[in-house]
Amino acid sequence: MLRQLAIALFGTAILATMLSSAAHAAPRNIVVIVADDLSPDLGCYGNQVIQTPHIDALAREGTRLTDAMCTTASCSASRSVILTGIHNHANAQFGHEHAYHHFRAYDNIKSLPVLLAAKGYRTGRIGKLHVGPPEVFKWETNLTGPERNPVQMAENCRKFITEQSDKPFFLYFATADPHRSGGVVKDHPEQPNEFGNRPAGYPGVKEVTYKSEEVIVPPFLPDNGAARAELAQYYQSVSRVDQGVGKLVAILKEAGVYDDTLILFTSDHGIAMPGGKTTLYDPGMRVPMILRGPGIPAAPAGSAAGRSSSIMVSHVDLTPTLLDFAGIDLAQTDVQGRSYLKALAEEKPAAWDEVYASHTFHEITMYYPMRVVRGRQYKLIWNIAGPLPFPFASDLWAAPTWQSAYKLGPSALYGKRTVDNYIHRDTFELYDIESDPDEVHNLAADPKHAETLAKLKAKLKTFQEKTKDPWILKWEYE
Repeated sequence: MLRQLAIALFGTAILATMLSSAAHAAPRNIVVIVADDLSPDLGCYGNQVIQTPHIDALAREGTRLTDAMCTTASCSASRSVILTGIHNHANAQFGHEHAYHHFRAYDNIKSLPVLLAAKGYRTGRIGKLHVGPPEVFKWETNLTGPERNPVQMAENCRKFITEQSDKPFFLYFATADPHRSGGVVKDHPEQPNEFGNRPAGYPGVKEVTYKSEEVIVPPFLPDNGAARAELAQYYQSVSRVDQGVGKLVAILKEAGVYDDTLILFTSDHGIAMPGGKTTLYDPGMRVPMILRGPGIPAAPAGSAAGRSSSIMVSHVDLTPTLLDFAGIDLAQTDVQGRSYLKALAEEKPAAWDEVYASHTFHEITMYYPMRVVRGRQYKLIWNIAGPLPFPFASDLWAAPTWQSAYKLGPSALYGKRTVDNYIHRDTFELYDIESDPDEVHNLAADPKHAETLAKLKAKLKTFQEKTKDPWILKWEYE
């Protein structure tokens, strides 16, 4: 028994050394794939209905993180964290960048593409950016392509990938799927439905369709016709993302660089449904995160399930991890997250059991600041503007799934919450995630949990101090 344990520990040590060596060897290619509003609704995450064979293949060849979270479930703010390793309350991308919302990062921020370019990388991007200003989020090559057609997007990256160069490349590939469309015109051959699916389809894409009766309804949504119909549309959009991933991988293989390229697949946040996107309940926070490439641990060849890691990470750790992979000294940067590159090799690494989240705006009309500490057992949400009714993104308010419950009145159930409880929230929400994974029973006012509440409040304050959060002032007044 002791001999087996020694062999296992030795193997783990060797793997950790390999990861460390990979991180500081000659820089290798990096591809980051960011889907739009995608929860971990993939075959490799246990969904037996949705068809995502190409993403599942990445998971089998690398490591799938089971407890990856976003820091904010809003597109621009989340993407700013992905691309800087700095929480949005500290980088100033408090909400949406586009149109009149006009939130933008501070001019002195050094983003991931800028830091990698300084290291000698060729940098290119395609698809949704949704952050600003351009001087901060700067790529050398800005590729164009239809954001709802990931297959064509991948094809448009071929020249960038195959360019003859002594430099490694960093490609940022961001789809608009499976985001909601908005402004839907029914029965029009070119007009997409709620989740971007067109009756006429997209060139090069073999659309995968689903029946409403076969989808899996998560517990935070009502199980009715409206929700099932929307989930079927969402699944179809997710399968389109998968085909884009498959095409991109094929191009990397054809170019002979697949095995020398780190691929990281994730989403900006959870599904575009009330209870997911714009909230910091788990359906909004949880994201898929898969890494495959040089130095990344993988299951033995032929493994059906692939390798998983239960370390708790968030998007603030993404940029530090990629900088570490590229051999950049994190001490010379302003990142607030940590590299989890070495932790991937460990069975139960210490100090990877807690994440923090920070949300302030979505659209400019949606001021509802929240700060969150989320551990293995307990989760505390501080609704700083708690007396205000929870604001809705325009597309989520109009979503048939929400309207199907809202029209029934305040006491109607939306998933496991009433409509009224969803809109009107307590200032502090404390949940025992182990016994109450759906975050229904708020323990903040329970005297039995007073010590836990105080402890988590203190953790939030410390987090805000360390990350220079202006909203820390709200502990002292209002």
